[in-house]
Amino acid sequence: MSSNLAVKLRSGTEKAHTAAENVGFMKCFLKGVVDRDCFAKFLSNLYFVYSELEAAIVTNVNNQAIAAVYFPELNRQAALEKDMMFYYGKQWRKQIAPATATQTFVARIRELSATEPTLLLGHAYTRYMGDLSGGQMLQKIAQSTLQLSGYEGTNFYNFDQIPDKTAFKHKYRQALDALPIDDATSDRIVAEANNAFHLNMQMVQVLEANLIQAIGQPLFNSLTN
Repeated sequence: MSSNLAVKLRSGTEKAHTAAENVGFMKCFLKGVVDRDCFAKFLSNLYFVYSELEAAIVTNVNNQAIAAVYFPELNRQAALEKDMMFYYGKQWRKQIAPATATQTFVARIRELSATEPTLLLGHAYTRYMGDLSGGQMLQKIAQSTLQLSGYEGTNFYNFDQIPDKTAFKHKYRQALDALPIDDATSDRIVAEANNAFHLNMQMVQVLEANLIQAIGQPLFNSLTN
């Protein structure tokens, strides 16, 4: 029995994926307009999301579906902690706080962890596959725009335990497709993946005000129209 979950996730989240790329903050980022403070804030909000997601996955690792696609080499919390140290210094934990939209995101992950852990796969897929696919390009943009040397400040995008990202993504999708789950469950995982995109977009949109302040409304408008 094949769930075809990876196939369903890819086709079922296409619209949400496009919408996420068209959020103003990301459009500016992709065009090489990145403000250091905004980027640090972006990573700090991701820190709260990944810490919660990775804790939830470990908590539910005895769940058959979670166990089948649990790859610790994907974990981002430690990498984000390095980035927080770089941007905010040793007292970084006192310097950062999740935005309201991020708190909503974290609360949803916590809720699923306690009630329907299988749906966490929608969040894991959305985050990790995106990081492995577009993350390398975003890392290069951040490195050149913010004049960062090596991986300092961009550890988040650095999957040092996954040398061949294409092969790994294939392995990950195969693991998803092999899950012994019914159609109803896979449909709900796809719906949750779309929700993950939506929550992520809300989190990123919060940062737009900071970016507009940094670069000015006219430049923001010209980059995003």
